[in-house]
Amino acid sequence: MYSVLLAAVLALLPTVVVHAPKADLTLEVARTGSQREHGLMNRTELAPHSGMIFVFDRDEFVNFWMKNTLLPLDMIFIGADGTVRRVYADVPVLHPQTSDERIPLEGAPAKYVIELGAGEAAKDGIAAGVKLDLRGVPSPAP
Repeated sequence: MYSVLLAAVLALLPTVVVHAPKADLTLEVARTGSQREHGLMNRTELAPHSGMIFVFDRDEFVNFWMKNTLLPLDMIFIGADGTVRRVYADVPVLHPQTSDERIPLEGAPAKYVIELGAGEAAKDGIAAGVKLDLRGVPSPAP
């Protein structure tokens, strides 16, 4: 029952369009702790130029991992001013039985993190130093 409720809540996430150099990205917005924790877990597909943007309270070092993530992803760490600081490209899927302590962490200083399907960041012209227009992204929720 919990997973059904969580899926229903996540299906209601707002979306925002972020303009990348070569594409417009349609991103679900994860603004709360539980939304950020769940992220793209258990998804089996992502449409091209779509994914999720994680919004944090402040610009600080954040870590991400691929627990229960069924798709290889690009993780894009972005500063408060919209400047891409780090792109982890093609982060692989892990075996579902991998213990938590063996799951690698990918991290960098960020106020925002975008996750897209593997290879999408390069196709969309996103690299370290690129500035993205994040004006439509809402603030984090309490």
